[in-house]
Order: sequence, then structure tokens, then C-alpha cells
Amino acid sequence: FLGLYQVVADKTPYVSIEEITRKVFIGPTRFGHPCFYSPEDIKLANLTIKHGEQIIFNSVEEVNGTMAVNCGVVRNNQSHSFTLPLSQEGKFYECEDDQIYTLKEIAEWKIPKCRNRIVKLSNTLHMWDSSNPLPENFDGCLILTPVYEVQAVMKFRKDIVHILSDLDVEVKDITDCYDISSFLQPLSLEDVFERTSKEFPMVAEIMDGPLGSQKPYNLLYTGKEIIIYKKYQATRVLASEIRSDSPKRHFLIPISYKGKFKRRPREFPTAYDLEIARNGKEQLHVVATKAFDSPHKELFSVSVGDQFLVQQRQTSEVLYEGRKKVIDVLACEQILSDTYKKVLLPMYMEGGFVEVIHDKKQYQLSEICKEFRLPFNVKVSVRDLSVEEDVLAAVPGLQFEEEITDSYLLISSTSSPAESWEIPVYRLNMTIHLLSKDVQTVVPPATKTTVEEISEQQYYMMRRYENQALHPPPRPPKKPT
Repeated sequence: FLGLYQVVADKTPYVSIEEITRKVFIGPTRFGHPCFYSPEDIKLANLTIKHGEQIIFNSVEEVNGTMAVNCGVVRNNQSHSFTLPLSQEGKFYECEDDQIYTLKEIAEWKIPKCRNRIVKLSNTLHMWDSSNPLPENFDGCLILTPVYEVQAVMKFRKDIVHILSDLDVEVKDITDCYDISSFLQPLSLEDVFERTSKEFPMVAEIMDGPLGSQKPYNLLYTGKEIIIYKKYQATRVLASEIRSDSPKRHFLIPISYKGKFKRRPREFPTAYDLEIARNGKEQLHVVATKAFDSPHKELFSVSVGDQFLVQQRQTSEVLYEGRKKVIDVLACEQILSDTYKKVLLPMYMEGGFVEVIHDKKQYQLSEICKEFRLPFNVKVSVRDLSVEEDVLAAVPGLQFEEEITDSYLLISSTSSPAESWEIPVYRLNMTIHLLSKDVQTVVPPATKTTVEEISEQQYYMMRRYENQALHPPPRPPKKPT
């Protein structure tokens, strides 16, 4: 079932660090770093954890012969690391979590052993239709109780067998009688990515291929042999179609995309957004699309159609309720028929502006990322001729939202290794098993990087992990306080 959910913090405390490690998933990925707090101060040798302070659990390791959890707290934007032994007792409560998750992520990472999980549907992505099992306009909480199944491999069979956990059978352990290497070992792409770089390249056979008609997914069918050359992190630009109605299409574009772009006008809801968007290379020219009546005679009142050149942020003294007050303002030049007039706009001004573009240049994607601040609006002016079908060329307008870094594997087919493909580790459900074959070449062939169209759900999953440090500060209040 599709949808994104927020988890409700469990009100039942854990009584020791050892209980947390037994019941909660702690692991290397971003999901495996749960947060807890203690209602009492915890005094350590060189640090005191204050009551109510959020403790991040990063990993479980052996420290000086004792099992312990590597933890961290953040104070004044600085992270402090420490360890807590499994023997540490006390009350530990789960912290509130403002992230959103899919059901699969909650089932795999966010349901503690022997406990249920209460979740609420996120409003971020809730398009109700007749196939949705929840009532229309549902805004309550759900109690998730996991139902497990065992996935098994059988000797002399390459497919995965699914065994329900409530099946009434007697199981006998015969491990000592069999050579475990005679069974296939299914691996997910995440399992492969956790292998050390020295183990690559490797040959594998697909046991369970992904769904999808887009290349290279349609080449990754069950029984296909592939070469996995290496693992790495790669940069993509997250882009969305510009349109007033929904749903919008979303794309991940590799920096190596060979098409060219022309600029499209950006829209700015406030004067504050104009300040964020301006850069030193060109002067931002905008037209007002909404009138604004200034409450201060020292500041400018805007009419629809007024044109401005944005200059810089500064402060100005205004009279407010009989007293002088200093507020942030945006200095602009209003463009008149034959002259320019210096004006000041309050930074909190809720208006509306649209950009006037004088730049006719065609840009490569890498140039845009280097020269301009995202978000940035464009249209494809020259399609990427290196691919059969450029999906971006048919889109009337695109907004580049942010640069993201994601995990990829570089693969090719063993039968036709003329080209290699990048496949995403965390967005592709595929199971493989390794073959004990030598790779004929360790140098991968020419790499085909593709524009990946992603679903609305995958888009929101991407946005939730954007770098919080790159966010602008919160907008000022609409009225000076």
C-alpha cells in the first residue's frame, strides 16, 4: 500500500541500553540511527547527558572487551560522541520523529521487536482513490502489527521460497549435515553495496528482477548474468515539471546529461525570496504580480506591473506605533519610463514577483549548478542526442530543486558488455546471487547515465533527506513585532 507515514513515539520506556539493542534496529543506514532521551541526567567520565537531551544511537560495537553503543548528542550545532555500555540501566524513551517513511521502511526499521507501532498518515502524499483501503479523508492513527514470513532458498533451486510464519510445521536443524556453500545466498543491492571496494568487480545472476519498462530495468530479468564493477556515490539534480495542476512529474538528472537548457522565469512570493535568489553575476529584474500597501511611509507601496532591479539587503528605521524601530528591508531600483527610482521594500512583504529574463544563453546542467542558486527554472533547448529518447525534451518547463548525492552500482551484461549502466541502490528492488566466475575486464565499458523518472512517493522520500544546512533562515514575520 502506497503512502508516507509519521511514526508516533512509543510511550513505554526501555529499562536498559541492552533492551534497546535487543528490540530496536540499529544499523549503518540513515534509518538505523534511533533517538532516545532519559528523564534523568546521565553522568559519564567526561560528559553529562542532560535529562530530556536527544541521544542518537549510531552503532553497537565492542569497546575494551565490553559491548557498548556508540552514541552522540548535538549541542550548539556541534556533535559530541560517547559510548554507553549495554549494562547501563535507567528509563529511556523514544524521541519524537518528524521524518516520513514508507510502510516498507517502517516494517524493516521502525517496529521494535515484541512491540506494535502507531503511525499516522502524512498529508504530504495522500491521494485517495477506490483502491485505497483507508476511508476517504482519514486523518487518524493506525496500529501496525507485523506479520512475518520466512524467505528461504532450497538446494538445487534458484528461486526464493516464501514460508508464512504461522505455518504449523516441525523444523529440524540439519546444518551440520550439509555444506552451506551448496545453497545460493540471495543478496539485495544494499547487501552488495556494503561489500568492501576490494571485492569488486563481481559476476552475479539475477534471482528476482525489478519491474519497469525503462532502460536498464527492462534488461534486468530473472536469470540474467551481470557484471558489477564498483560502488560509489554520484550527484543528481532533483527536478520537477513546472505546472499549476498536479500530479507533476519528477526526475533525477545526472550531471553528465548532454542536453542544453534555456532559462525560464522564476516566481517569488515575497521580497525575502528575492534576497535569497539574487547573485553577484547579474542584477535580478522582476515585475510585481500583486499589489502591496506599505504600513510605513518610509517604505514603498507596490502596484501590479511595477518593475524593479533588486540591489541588496539593508536595515531601515521606520515609525511603528509612535516609536522608531529598525527593520530589515530590500533596496531596489524601480524602473520608470525614463529613469530609475530608489525604493525600499520590507523584507516581510507578502507580494508576488515574476522574473524578467534577458539572458538568451544556452546552458549545460553543470554550468547552471555552478553559476546559479537552486531552485532554478529552465526548458530543454537542445535535447540529449546521445540517448534514443530524451524524456526531458517533451517537458514544457522544469524546476531544478536541489543537488542530491545517492548510492549507485555500475553494472553491465555479461553477454553484451559494450556498455555499462548506473543503477540506484535504494530505489531498485532486485535480488542477486554471486557467481564464482572471473571478470574478463576490470575496466568498465562506456557508461550510460540515464535520466530517471521517479514517483511522487520517491520524490518526497528524496526531499526529506535534503541538507538542512542549505535551508534559508525562516521567513520574518509579516508584521514587525
